[in-house]
Amino acid sequence: MTTTTTNVTDLYPTRGATEVATPRQDPVVWGSPDTPGPVSAGDLQSLDRDGFLAIDQLIGPDEVGVYQRELERLVGDPAIRADERSIVEPQSKEIRSVFEVHKISEVFAKLVRDERVVGRARQILGSDVYVHQSRINVKPGFGASGFYWHSDFETWHAEDGLPNMRTISVSIALTENYDTNGGLMIMPGSHKTFLGCAGATPKDNYKKSLQMQDAGTPSDEGLTKLASEYGIKLFTGKAGSATWFDCNCMHGSGDNITPFPRSNVFIVFNSVENTAVEPFAAPIRRPDFVGARDFTPVR
Repeated sequence: MTTTTTNVTDLYPTRGATEVATPRQDPVVWGSPDTPGPVSAGDLQSLDRDGFLAIDQLIGPDEVGVYQRELERLVGDPAIRADERSIVEPQSKEIRSVFEVHKISEVFAKLVRDERVVGRARQILGSDVYVHQSRINVKPGFGASGFYWHSDFETWHAEDGLPNMRTISVSIALTENYDTNGGLMIMPGSHKTFLGCAGATPKDNYKKSLQMQDAGTPSDEGLTKLASEYGIKLFTGKAGSATWFDCNCMHGSGDNITPFPRSNVFIVFNSVENTAVEPFAAPIRRPDFVGARDFTPVR
């Protein structure tokens, strides 16, 4: 199922002449607190307050092994490496990410359809959901580069045309996340403020941004203000743990210079009531494998 462009009010201006902070105009939790589901009422309150929800074990050790082997198979496949959906490290030329992994791999497609995963997304977003983006992230030891501070929604709004903040992501660890191997960092509470970034979007910006983000990154002053107000939380956990986080959380991760690899599967669920229109601040859409235009609900 696809949709056509409609006239939609831009609630979150970005990529203009100056950096502009806009209070969040949307709920964080769209579902009713009384609706049954895998997320408890207390956890929904925490998600609303902090913008994230950490789960110690979303999948078990046996399942982790299945997904680790599938990740290794994909990364080692020359055909996958040659596919435009694979992003390589600028220096080492090793695979950094493989996008649209739920369409490439039936193993990861089953994970997307798992009720422990999609059921939480439906409950949080209060509707059926589709996959806006999926990927495996590979951070081998000894020099894999990080992801600079950013709000995913800023990019998805500016370059993919998502109108509202009705999108939730889950990062499922496939290796142990230590406090030293480039783990996810989030500013708790930052999801309540949208930081519209300064500067126009270059054409085909995604080709550069998937390796090293530039357009759509906040200023040092903006980041300092957010960090001073909200602090920074670093996520650690065993393989099989998961972090759910709101689309507007300010987050990033450091380089991995340890010997210990850090890999995860990253799935972005968007509400079927929040489907993409034309980009709000970019000359052209990003490719479908980065920002989906197939809005078929996950079943």
